[in-house]
Amino acid sequence: MGKEREITVSLEEFGLSQYEARAYVTLITRGTISASEVAYYAELPRTKVYPVLLKLQQKKLAILSKSKPVLCTGIAPEDAFDDIVHEQINKVEAMNNLVSKMKKISEESKKARGAEEKRYFHLSANYVVNQMRTMIEGAKSSIHITADSWGLSILAECKEEILSVLRRDLEVRLIVPVSVIGSESFRVIPEGVTIRSSEIIQNCFIFDDTELLLIDSTNGKGAVFSATDILGASQTRLFAQLWKDALKIDNLSEMTKSQALEVCKIINVINQNGLGFALHSILNSKKFVDFAKFLEKSGISLKEKTLEQVLDIVNSTLEMTCAGKVQYDSKTNNIILESKINSGHSLPWAMLIESYLEQKGNHPKMIYHSDSHKGEMIHLKIN
Repeated sequence: MGKEREITVSLEEFGLSQYEARAYVTLITRGTISASEVAYYAELPRTKVYPVLLKLQQKKLAILSKSKPVLCTGIAPEDAFDDIVHEQINKVEAMNNLVSKMKKISEESKKARGAEEKRYFHLSANYVVNQMRTMIEGAKSSIHITADSWGLSILAECKEEILSVLRRDLEVRLIVPVSVIGSESFRVIPEGVTIRSSEIIQNCFIFDDTELLLIDSTNGKGAVFSATDILGASQTRLFAQLWKDALKIDNLSEMTKSQALEVCKIINVINQNGLGFALHSILNSKKFVDFAKFLEKSGISLKEKTLEQVLDIVNSTLEMTCAGKVQYDSKTNNIILESKINSGHSLPWAMLIESYLEQKGNHPKMIYHSDSHKGEMIHLKIN
């Protein structure tokens, strides 16, 4: 009964009335029966059954006998609906042709206006990891990534795929925010991935400069674009600029998260406001620039740290920012700061060590050397 009702509803879409559909289904399921039987089985009012059967006969769906009582026979569906089906097929084809023509007109109109439609693929949150694995495995030359904590956690799930492309000598570059350095996901990233740090506003994965995967941290959903269009090209250029300006953090990878965050915070504070503080101190005739006190105002204290720990912080900073280093010569009691960049880049860090030593009761002497070819060197002589 359920199937018959379903068929009845479907027949109404072919232009039959509800009564006509019921009567026809009854005829093809019951065979040749009288009009009164049609009314009974199809649950039609007796006063309506003859007009309904006559309409079915007009539509070539039934045959009525001329004898009495009137007997009714349903035409087999394959014969009854052959013309109707072909008519519907022709209508669909005509509609498809019409849609194609309208689409062509629309595209030509957009081109005339200088506009062109581009498509991209939406990814559900559950499918993003699988898609990323596929795209990593398919990379041919390079993978460039900017990732926040969410993006990094997804990337960490693709460790085996990353190892695979590294074995093929692909260039894999990753830019992450300071906040994730030393985190569990950060430590999962294989050696061989070159990592730098910068402020990140999106999760963007660029494969071979031809494909682009963006991931929304708020809902985990993603989208795949062709990197050959204007969006992809701009993202590729943006990554190149971010990479150029980002902080090298190779020497932070073995630190704990809190240690790495502290180093990066000190770098940010001094880089952003250190020069202004130093100039203000000099203009106010201070004997030395108290960078230790300056850091305390930003919530960073060096009082409890040993000289070795302070030198480690400065050494990490110089390595990241100017390819420099710090050395302590115990024989001469000298601290030597070197920088490959000849721009006074190491001076704030020498002043930081100087102010730390002043806090500890020492009064070091600072000597600055500069060479246009070799960079700069600062000697701190501890009394």
